[in-house]
Amino acid sequence: MLFWVIAAILTLGASLAVLLPLTGGIKGASAPGDHDLEVYRDQLSELDRDVARGLIQPGEAEEARAEIGRRILRLGTAERPASASASSRGIRLVASLAVLAVPLLSWGLYGVLGSPDLPSQPLAERLAKNPADSSVDELVARAEAHLAANPSDGKGWDVLAPIYLRLQRFPDAITAYRNAIRLDGDSAVRQAGLGEAIASAAGGIVSADAQNAFEAALKLDPANAKANFYLGVGLAQEGRKDEAVAAWQKMLGQLPPDSPWRSAVQQALAEAGQPAVAASGPDAQQMEAAQQMSPQDRQAMIETMVAGLDDKLKQNPRDEEGWMRLIRSYAVLGKPDQAREALGRAVAAFGADSEQAKKFTAFAASLGVTATE
Repeated sequence: MLFWVIAAILTLGASLAVLLPLTGGIKGASAPGDHDLEVYRDQLSELDRDVARGLIQPGEAEEARAEIGRRILRLGTAERPASASASSRGIRLVASLAVLAVPLLSWGLYGVLGSPDLPSQPLAERLAKNPADSSVDELVARAEAHLAANPSDGKGWDVLAPIYLRLQRFPDAITAYRNAIRLDGDSAVRQAGLGEAIASAAGGIVSADAQNAFEAALKLDPANAKANFYLGVGLAQEGRKDEAVAAWQKMLGQLPPDSPWRSAVQQALAEAGQPAVAASGPDAQQMEAAQQMSPQDRQAMIETMVAGLDDKLKQNPRDEEGWMRLIRSYAVLGKPDQAREALGRAVAAFGADSEQAKKFTAFAASLGVTATE
């Protein structure tokens, strides 16, 4: 109810602020010929004084009076004030109606299109709601209010920092990550998040500060995907494209199949003009054993590994990277027919018109393998 009282008072005040100058200005305005009439009257008085002092002859004075009288008659003093008054009343009426129509029309539209019955939602009540029923903005506001009262809560800063990052509030994210590191200690996740926030705030440029944060993250966790990826981005930005591609290829070979970073690495390699193929091969023990094998045994071991990959793809045909490894393996082994057959199966698994099919075809062509009819 208080809202409507305040709204009514403000509307009345705004209307009066417009109406009062209109009415006052029109009442105080003079008719167009009033000024000229006063001038002619002054001229007649001056003429009488000149005759009394003997400065002008009576005959000349009469001629002057007649000329002034004709000018007064031409002013039409009897008609103009009435028309001017009628015109001013019309203008005043139209202006008053226009000013009053604006609030009336606005309130009417709000009653139809708005939500006048919606209860008020003070900030304190919204922050006191169950977190499960709160929006992201309300949760952030609640966390900010808590940290304003408890700036030494490192856990609070640690929770808020990645939220700031997702909301693209990069300067706030930098501050939150630094506070979390200062209060709760160093960690690979915090350092990598800090580096990402610094790079994002700079428009994606991996600056020296961002690079230091990523390197600090790798010292704590050499397998941190975020730090490895952005350090590769930094190498590419420095013009060290080959090193960046090598780092991303190595990273792709180490990432688990369900890692969300695989798509980012693949996109980065595609932009660098390199096929996104993970380095896949025998582990250290298998390599050592292979060195001691005869060429025939070594060839048999490789073919066994390729056959195992082929069997896995039959069970999981949606493995995009697996198909590219299989095509390459058959091509390296000098088995173009099997490579061509693997290409056909890969295209069939994803659909001939899919983006994956186009990628498979282009990759196979770079190996000298072409699709069959």
